[in-house]
Amino acid sequence: MKRCQLCFHRCALEEGQRGICRARVCRGGRIVEENYGRITSLALDPIEKKPLRRFYPGSFILSVGSYGCNLRCPFCQNDSIAMSDGSGLTARRAEPVRLAELAGELRVRGNIGLAYTYNEPTVSYDFVVDCARLIHERQMKNVLVTNGSLLSEPLRRLLPLIDAMNVDLKGFTEAYYRWLGGDLETVKNFIRRAVEFGCHVEVTTLVVPGKNDGDDEIERLAAWLASLDRNLPLHLSRFFPRYKVQDRLPTPVARIYRLAELARRHLTYVYEGNC
Repeated sequence: MKRCQLCFHRCALEEGQRGICRARVCRGGRIVEENYGRITSLALDPIEKKPLRRFYPGSFILSVGSYGCNLRCPFCQNDSIAMSDGSGLTARRAEPVRLAELAGELRVRGNIGLAYTYNEPTVSYDFVVDCARLIHERQMKNVLVTNGSLLSEPLRRLLPLIDAMNVDLKGFTEAYYRWLGGDLETVKNFIRRAVEFGCHVEVTTLVVPGKNDGDDEIERLAAWLASLDRNLPLHLSRFFPRYKVQDRLPTPVARIYRLAELARRHLTYVYEGNC
């Protein structure tokens, strides 16, 4: 049995067994990434789509995704890849050196680097590290779009390679995170360490009606972020019915604007999303 030391689940895996993320497996007595270099999504996106509003605005970034995730959000917007173990997916093979070359070729179209996104990129930790080193060799930028469930030691090794990140802070109660199969304190530690390191950090909270949309919760979330850096951008985004959560209406636009007003009591930059 081998224990994975990447995220808070710390999965103990027998030979051939996959972790909760469905992307990492025990082979030959060690944990390997079955999804290494298996690309399900590749696109040149506006940087604002990550979303990053205060990091090279107006630029583009080559965005890459694979499959797997270490959370189980019942409203997942990318469930076809995030909840997959790779079987039945159309996934092309792409070595890090080829992605880095492609990122360089796309400079003429405004590309500034490579973004690891679409599914949870930290379950492809070795692949992200290998790509990120090559991107930095080309004097380009690395962007991580993540749920922030990485443990402190792998995060420490990754941070020097990441120039900017958007972290999903999905709510601000342990009960809510348990519903998602996550751990709030791990995510808070991730954000805190990234900010202290000096990485450009922006945070996104998807506001789900009746779950994490209370005035008090959002104001406490914003106040905590402000205790790290008042200029840390927060994106409050509307929920739309997805995956297993089809019994709720989309978040009212007025509710997003109300919560954004509360968050601005603490934070300089608050953005309404999907409105």
